[in-house]
Amino acid sequence: MPNLYESGENYLETILILQKKGISVRSVDIANELSFSKPSVSRAVGILKNGGFIEVNPDGFITLTEAGKEVAERIYERHLVLSKWLMDIGVDEQTAAADACKLEHDISAESFEKLKEHIKAKHKDIKLK
Repeated sequence: MPNLYESGENYLETILILQKKGISVRSVDIANELSFSKPSVSRAVGILKNGGFIEVNPDGFITLTEAGKEVAERIYERHLVLSKWLMDIGVDEQTAAADACKLEHDISAESFEKLKEHIKAKHKDIKLK
């Protein structure tokens, strides 16, 4: 299975988030959510499909494969944890979310796990994997 770039991870995360909202995802939904052009999304969907990360049915509805879901959930968890951490240290919610989007792709697995442990210890009410 090919490696994904940050943009591919963002697409998978977006599909997961839309599905969590109860939306049956199509390319147009992704384009609207990310404010990307339909041709850009169409190209990315083709790459993700060929890479085995998503499936597209004949009606154009997109679902994550197991591999795609694994990547999407990993990135989404990082986003949630990093956003929470940034807000905890005083960053406003909008900036924290934007910065988490940048950090979630580059932070090492080791650093992320330690950060997650720290946040879990501080916030017993937070449910993290």
